[in-house]
Amino acid sequence: MRTTTAAVGLTGVYGGYFGAAQGIILVALLGIALPEPLQRVNGSRTSTQAAAASRTAALIFVLVADVSWTAALLIAAGSSVGALAGARYGRRLPPDVLRGLIVVVGLVAMGQLIVG
Repeated sequence: MRTTTAAVGLTGVYGGYFGAAQGIILVALLGIALPEPLQRVNGSRTSTQAAAASRTAALIFVLVADVSWTAALLIAAGSSVGALAGARYGRRLPPDVLRGLIVVVGLVAMGQLIVG
């Protein structure tokens, strides 16, 4: 369990700095580490870990950076809509379909990060 906690913490650092595909990384990590159905893991990720990491990163940026509020609000709106849609539809998908979708989205995001 300690390894999982450390990995989730590192995912929070990554998510606070980059944000891209943090949810996919968390679902994959928790899906491997926890004996829970993937839909439950996805719900937990949406409501707790990703939200906590985002709030922490936002607080730090507000305190130490020159924030572009227009960009920040657009990102917040997109993230909120994505989180709500993901939670809503993720619960309805069969575990194998959800797992496959997570892999595909993760690979596409990784490709985008590598290619630039």
